[in-house]
Amino acid sequence: MNAMSLFPQRKYVIVIMDGAADEPQAALGARTPLQAARTPNCDQIAREGFCDLVKTIPDEMEPGSDIATLSILGYDPRRYHTGRAPLEAASRDVPMNPEDVAFRCNLVTCDGTTLIDYSAGEIPTADARVLIELLDEKLGGPRRQFHPGVSYRHLMVARRASPGVRTTPPHDIIGQPIEPHLPVGDGDAALRQLMFDSLELLDSHEINKRRRDEGKNPANMIWLWGQGRPCLLPSFAAERGMPGMVIAAVDLVRGVGKAAGLSAPHVPGATGNLETDFAAKGRAALAALERVPFVLVHVEAPDEAAHQGSPDRKVWAIEQVDKYVVGPLYEHLRRDGNSRIMVLADHYTKLSTRTHAREPVPFAVWGKGTDATEAFDEINAKEGGRFIEEGWRLLDLFLCD
Repeated sequence: MNAMSLFPQRKYVIVIMDGAADEPQAALGARTPLQAARTPNCDQIAREGFCDLVKTIPDEMEPGSDIATLSILGYDPRRYHTGRAPLEAASRDVPMNPEDVAFRCNLVTCDGTTLIDYSAGEIPTADARVLIELLDEKLGGPRRQFHPGVSYRHLMVARRASPGVRTTPPHDIIGQPIEPHLPVGDGDAALRQLMFDSLELLDSHEINKRRRDEGKNPANMIWLWGQGRPCLLPSFAAERGMPGMVIAAVDLVRGVGKAAGLSAPHVPGATGNLETDFAAKGRAALAALERVPFVLVHVEAPDEAAHQGSPDRKVWAIEQVDKYVVGPLYEHLRRDGNSRIMVLADHYTKLSTRTHAREPVPFAVWGKGTDATEAFDEINAKEGGRFIEEGWRLLDLFLCD
């Protein structure tokens, strides 16, 4: 029997609100951002379906979208995760040999001793490309190459290198001294030297002079982290019996999808930050449903707002996802009548710490049974009564009858 016949007409949509889960905030009247946000579509999904908790991050792993997205797509991250950067390399079709190591390469703002801004003021992609190409010209070569990405998110691939080094995500150390968080382990001296060499090259660049004149943070240093060898995943289509698409602007999420054999088209206007075109993502997901039965949509904006420590922006970002992404998809699937949609946070991103955390996150499913929950948020999810401890099993619950 053809695997596709197992899913003759039904459509499946997953919407990930990156980092949307959080703690109650005094600034929001002791409510979480999900509780404070106006999310009529997510709440309707919870009311007409069910809302529960899932643990997307295993205890022994660092909380992040790489681990969580693997879990959400049904891959045990303890088995398949090799690092964050190789997933981003897969997204950009950056060639890697089995013995190569990819590093995430943030453009950051640093005064030489303290990390000021992990995103260099969300530097525009065009300016960032100039800086990364300069680094590749001056610091690259046969043993390493720098690859420009989107905004502050870039890659460095080291040839025939060791992944045996400990690194720290820059968004975890905002406002902290950099010395205790520099790379430690195999090849750490060379990596540290690269980072400080980049400071010398970039600090006085014309782009950064202009940014300072405009009152913006300069992109005056690189931060290397998230390293790993190439990630190899079993085919999603072969494992699940249907093809699918990933709608995302963030290379990390696109890379998980591409490593799994899912297509990941570029969406004009989708940026991976707070200025993203939310409606364009919704339209792209609707168009994808005309071609494939499975679509995963990822929106980074709530996570970015939490890293900035802004409750108001986080609430606003969640509301935009509900209105422009979840709403159109939900209405489309309701008319179809034989489909399912799931909305969830991939991990906590706490406003109090401005970084990720591994607490179980809420998910809501429409099209497969109901419970007594009234809204999509952390509190209602706890009352739902179901807890999926191994997050990679969530997809089985969503897909299977």
